[in-house]
Amino acid sequence: MTETMTLPSGVPSIVGVAGGGRMGVGIAHAFLLAGASVVILERNSDSAAHASEVLRSAIANSIARQTTGETAHTLEARARVTTDAADLAAAGLVIEVVPEDVQMKVEVLTRVERELSADAWLATNTSSLSIGELASALARPERFCGLHFFNPVPASSLVEIVRGPATAPELIDAALGWVAAIGKTPITVQDSPGFASSRLGVVIALEAIRMLEDGVASAEDIDAAMVLGYKFPIGPLRLTDLVGLDVRLGIAEYLESQLGPRFEVPALLREKVAAGKLGRKSGEGFFSWGD
Repeated sequence: MTETMTLPSGVPSIVGVAGGGRMGVGIAHAFLLAGASVVILERNSDSAAHASEVLRSAIANSIARQTTGETAHTLEARARVTTDAADLAAAGLVIEVVPEDVQMKVEVLTRVERELSADAWLATNTSSLSIGELASALARPERFCGLHFFNPVPASSLVEIVRGPATAPELIDAALGWVAAIGKTPITVQDSPGFASSRLGVVIALEAIRMLEDGVASAEDIDAAMVLGYKFPIGPLRLTDLVGLDVRLGIAEYLESQLGPRFEVPALLREKVAAGKLGRKSGEGFFSWGD
């Protein structure tokens, strides 16, 4: 067994992130600023090149905002993007950050687990899928949990730690320390469809979409009701645009299958996704995002 090293903060000295999209790079960047070396695994060379570019931009922004005392050269020297899962072998923690598809996540998690030492930890960034179901495909389910980060990672303060049926108590204790070390606040929840955050967030978003569909009020006014009346930092429709309408749709369909008709998907959401109006990433969703 190869002993994995940790930083004084308790963060593993090498953290892997399987999936270099916006969320994956954000998570890697957070651990990089906490002093870890990071390895991002991507599916092909084009995706890897894009992830490298986004991470360099995130590092530059951190320096410009003076959120780190390290130089760009020092930070970039501790970061690597690869297409070979074997490059994660020395990581003490790997977080999977691929789309909300059970088969895709299982394929990535099992491929990564084969490369890790027996004392490494493995986590998924799923926002709704069953930790127990994903863990059932793993050789070491006790070393696996959910670490649900929020988008955008740099601006969010919450990380949901999800305890699966087989998750070892010491993993939850370690995860609480990791989250604190990267400057965020943890909550711990049991494995349940949608956990705490997605379950509440999605049901509010779906009702806001139904209200828009029924002509109750405009998207701007529905959001204003929640921002001004309930002190939400952002309205549910604008947040759906940021998350991605396709992502919201996938989570809602899963929650409906697990929890019943109170998560029934509004026709308007399906129509927008079918039309390619996915929110900020496509330029239009419930709002127009322009450039």
